[in-house]
Amino acid sequence: MTPQQPQAPQQLNIELNEKEAEGIYSNLAIISHSNAEFVIDFTRVLPGIPKARVHARIIMTPIHAKLLSNALQENIGKYEKQHGEIKLPGDPSTMFQTGGTPPVMH
Repeated sequence: MTPQQPQAPQQLNIELNEKEAEGIYSNLAIISHSNAEFVIDFTRVLPGIPKARVHARIIMTPIHAKLLSNALQENIGKYEKQHGEIKLPGDPSTMFQTGGTPPVMH
């Protein structure tokens, strides 16, 4: 018997359609969770408009939410190392809302 060679990581091809490639601007995220998943609703608040619409909803497992958090922290660290510290204006807790149940889509 020959010893098994370690398997090379499998290459993942990710398709990016034109619509998704445009991206969605968001300046407000509403994060809620249950014991089984995290729900992140991305919206944007515009001056003088008292209503906001959810433009994208991402649902993920707690494990994937933690992996996303770690990846964001790592990338923010790399960004700040290259461009300097990101300064948060005012009270950062007002920029994102957490807890509660996900809003119902109308």
